[in-house]
Amino acid sequence: MSMSIKWAALAQTAGVSFAVTVAVVTVFSVGVLALSRREAALEAGQDGAPGAGAGKGGLALASVCFAVCAAVVLYGLSLIAG
Repeated sequence: MSMSIKWAALAQTAGVSFAVTVAVVTVFSVGVLALSRREAALEAGQDGAPGAGAGKGGLALASVCFAVCAAVVLYGLSLIAG
C-alpha cells in the first residue's frame, strides 16, 4: 500500500489559510480602530472641542468590519460541517 502526498495542494491550502487569516485579522483590527476613533470623537465632542462631528461613520464601519469577520467564520464552519 503506497501513499502519496500532493505537495502542491498542501502548499496551496496553507497559503490560502494564511492569506484568509491575515485578511480577517486586518478587517477586525480596522473595526476596533473605527470604534476607538468614534469613542475619541464622542469624548472630544462632549467637551465642546473642535471636531465634535468627527467619527460619525465609525460605528457603521466597525459594524461592517465585524459582520465581514462573522461571515468568514460562519463560512468556515459551514465548510467544516459540510
